Amino acid sequence: MLTPLEKYPKLASKIGFSGLYFKREDLHPYGSHKGRSIPIMMDHYYKNGDREFAISSSGNAALAAAIHAHKLGDIKLDIFVGNHVSPKKLERIRTIEAKSAGNIRIMIKERPLQALTQVAQEGVRSLRQSTDDEALVGYKSLAEELASSLADKKSNKIGAVFIGTSSGTTAQALAQCFLDNKLPIQIHIVQTSSCHPLAEKFDAYDGPDERSTADAITDITGHRKLALIPLIEKTGGRGWIATNEDIQAAQELAEKNTGLQISTNSALSVVGAMKAVYVGHKIDGAVVCMICGE
Repeated sequence: MLTPLEKYPKLASKIGFSGLYFKREDLHPYGSHKGRSIPIMMDHYYKNGDREFAISSSGNAALAAAIHAHKLGDIKLDIFVGNHVSPKKLERIRTIEAKSAGNIRIMIKERPLQALTQVAQEGVRSLRQSTDDEALVGYKSLAEELASSLADKKSNKIGAVFIGTSSGTTAQALAQCFLDNKLPIQIHIVQTSSCHPLAEKFDAYDGPDERSTADAITDITGHRKLALIPLIEKTGGRGWIATNEDIQAAQELAEKNTGLQISTNSALSVVGAMKAVYVGHKIDGAVVCMICGE
């Protein structure tokens, strides 16, 4: 198993589940769950002859791309980030950039996605996950790890997975894999009060306009909506919208009952689990909260 699945009975009891696990994707060698997919995409296109890549990212995907680009060595990678990128994430990427002998470049743009679109039109290989189904392939290993955990825990089976979601790529891959293998695991996506084009199909938000503290949720378009929403419904899951107040409460609850200081983006999964209990959403078994990284 690439990343651990940790059980937290105290947090499970506090929220109201028979069991609760953290899938520790923050411990992935590439820094987050994006390390499942981005390297697979790059390897695929590398084998097809591509040597120039570009990515627009709030941090986690860019970090995974930078680590793998440095590993490959003979490619060029342009990373476009927005003005509000997390300084902590930017520092980690810059450390890799400094080692790359100019092959990796970080550029801060007011409209990073527009910059990515422009270079893609010029022939550079885009690593945008929301519009490339090659991105789904890498998350199969994550689905397989969760499925094998299900088989090992018959006395406390996994009934649902909660995921903080931007483009929905991870959720789509997991849902499709679970359905294909007839595994009764619900998929729940959690988005923020400032970006919820997918979750709004299930949940409503009429609160104040706020910039979310969960800065990795940035995909305002929701290209995967038509494919993802029916898959979530088939699993019996749904979507949830988290406010900054919700996120802070989830972080504090997690720290008090697990001893872990989880990031705002990871806390989204805990918010979803808390909301599911609050509205009485039925889940048969334990739940998994994805701890995705910074």
